[in-house]
Amino acid sequence: MIKKTFIAIFSFVFIFNINSKADEGMWLLSLIGKNYEQMKAQGLKLTPEDIYNINNSSVKDAIVGLSSEGAPFRFFCSGEIISSQGLVLTNHHCGYGKIQAHSTVEHDYLKDGFWAMSKDQELTNEGMMMSRLVKMEDVTARVLADIKDDMPEADRVAAIKKAMKEVQKKAKEDSEYGTSVKSMFEGNQFFLFYYETFKDIRLVGAPPSSIGKFGGDTDNWMWPRHTGDFSIFRIYSDKDGKPAKFSKENIAYEALHHLPISIKGVKKDDFAMVMGFPGSTERYLTSYGIEQALDITNPSTVKIRAKKLEIMREYMSSSRAIKIQYSAKYAQTANYWKYFIGQSKGLKSNHIYEKKKELENQYNKWANANETRKAKYGDALSLIEKYYVDNKAKALTRTYLFEGLFQGGEIVMFPYQTNKLKGALTNTPDNKELINDLISSLKESGDKHFKDYNFETDKKIFAALLEMYYNNVPKEDHLPIFTTIEKKYKGDFNKYADYVYNKSFYASKEKFNAFLEKPSLKAIEKDPAYKLNKEVLQQYFKIQSGSNIDFDKGNRLFVDGLMQMQTSKNFYPDANSTIRLTYGNVGDYIPADAVHYNYYTTLKGIIEKEDTTVDEFTVPAKLKELYRTKDYGRYGNNGVMPVCFTTNNDITGGNSGSGVINGNGELIGTAFDGNWEAMSGDIAFEDKLQKCINVDIRYTLFIIEKYAGAKNLIDEMTIVK
Repeated sequence: MIKKTFIAIFSFVFIFNINSKADEGMWLLSLIGKNYEQMKAQGLKLTPEDIYNINNSSVKDAIVGLSSEGAPFRFFCSGEIISSQGLVLTNHHCGYGKIQAHSTVEHDYLKDGFWAMSKDQELTNEGMMMSRLVKMEDVTARVLADIKDDMPEADRVAAIKKAMKEVQKKAKEDSEYGTSVKSMFEGNQFFLFYYETFKDIRLVGAPPSSIGKFGGDTDNWMWPRHTGDFSIFRIYSDKDGKPAKFSKENIAYEALHHLPISIKGVKKDDFAMVMGFPGSTERYLTSYGIEQALDITNPSTVKIRAKKLEIMREYMSSSRAIKIQYSAKYAQTANYWKYFIGQSKGLKSNHIYEKKKELENQYNKWANANETRKAKYGDALSLIEKYYVDNKAKALTRTYLFEGLFQGGEIVMFPYQTNKLKGALTNTPDNKELINDLISSLKESGDKHFKDYNFETDKKIFAALLEMYYNNVPKEDHLPIFTTIEKKYKGDFNKYADYVYNKSFYASKEKFNAFLEKPSLKAIEKDPAYKLNKEVLQQYFKIQSGSNIDFDKGNRLFVDGLMQMQTSKNFYPDANSTIRLTYGNVGDYIPADAVHYNYYTTLKGIIEKEDTTVDEFTVPAKLKELYRTKDYGRYGNNGVMPVCFTTNNDITGGNSGSGVINGNGELIGTAFDGNWEAMSGDIAFEDKLQKCINVDIRYTLFIIEKYAGAKNLIDEMTIVK
């Protein structure tokens, strides 16, 4: 999944593989005119206005970002509208949490799939949102209007924050849309984004995990892939086509633009562009940051997540109910566990540290070439280096804090939800209306939390990861509770866990609801889980304390200097959850000596990979029958059913579910992964290796129509033959 045994690569391979070079860049839509001639030369038939237009419908109106209530513009995945009735195609792993939330032992949609044969069968998804970009504006001049080169950095930071808030507030006052101001190029440019955000999103269709997650963790990040990684949702609006919360009166959203779907197939060298909401890249990360990732953060994250996965597997294998409860949590944990393994391998194998050092040497030589540049840019890398040296110990503690405690046993952070109630009981104990509202909200939160929670599983994760923190973090960053564990429990974290889970009302739904029936300040303050949560949060604020102003200044000047040093280069900002376009071509690749990967896979590969003893490689009986009879309908290609294909588009986490679009503006696939050989690509783009792995739209339609029999959905779409 895009969120992210490396074979040694011999340089001579690429001398004969020039056509495999990928096209780097995550381009802002309003600036694609800079790339237009190159895109046209590679096969684009559309105009820039066909792609991004604020006065008429354009391709950008069919692209949506998926987010959750409370974080409307923090997009975790992307999707594309594929019918005039608001039908949205995204990845199976993007919809996985919602599919899991609707699943029970009696109706296991993860195992069996789900298909709505009519709109009244579609399932609501509380808290899920989808946004489309309305327009974007460069507001750099407005944000930096009062900024002077000689002003103190702290004053600069404060002035910029104030200006960004004012720009966003003014835009919101003058518009019906949501607004967000984003910093680009480490604070050198600023853009204002306007979004229309829909809050009534319903699940329409999802294949069983044996199709949508075929290959599981084993195949994750690997090519060749044979995964039908897609799910389908629908946007609903009010009767006027405006966003509205769920209501039975809402109607299917009449999209401004939807992508026509091409079933003509893809060929090598075909033009392909990907539009979506990539989450984050670190293409301007220095050698000091890479050193920290390789030495501290990556190995620590892998170690912690490996233990968590081991425990979850143990309990998930013992109970079907627990397997359903923890499926989404397991997938989220496993994805970046494998990602950081691959990233470390890629950073080392592709010599990224050395390449960054070489660039930094060039930068220092350029910066010190004259006194004017030296005065402005000469200290940039020194400021960055000092930050990493001074914060080396903090980096380790921060990793164990986030991975081992914030994302460890859920009982550690769940007590935080009662802080508002604690405040009301402390400050306004006679305000019964407020307290009752908070209790009602907490009951809803508790229902959601405990639905996907298992007492014994959480307790074992809690004990194991808390002990890992104790054993690996420097003594000066230990929690006060460790003294109690050493003395009272003789260092036995399992015994301490027994105490916490037996005594805390946060440990079970029954105890939590009993507390809410008669809440008291004393009960909260005495609770062992609440006490631990308080210590963890205090540790967080301690670790986060201290100024990063000089580090931020160093990064800003370093990136600004790079752009001044390389004036002929067309720069793009790091991904930051704003809509981007990337372009490239369909193609194969040669990852190592004597290894050649074709650019597409077929249903035959699924049959060849079948292993009935392993869940990841179980093939549904109906899919095998369709293969046996070659019943592919209009989606097969001369008796062959395509499944996935590769392009050399630049993608990262958040691009999951992004539409892969041909030169005519037609959908040909859905992006869902990157490749193992280029796992370091978020930090340094690997132009000879980078691949975007996509579900072929023909396989998606084949599963919908021939496997699921949901022709009602096919009939909505605009199919181009």
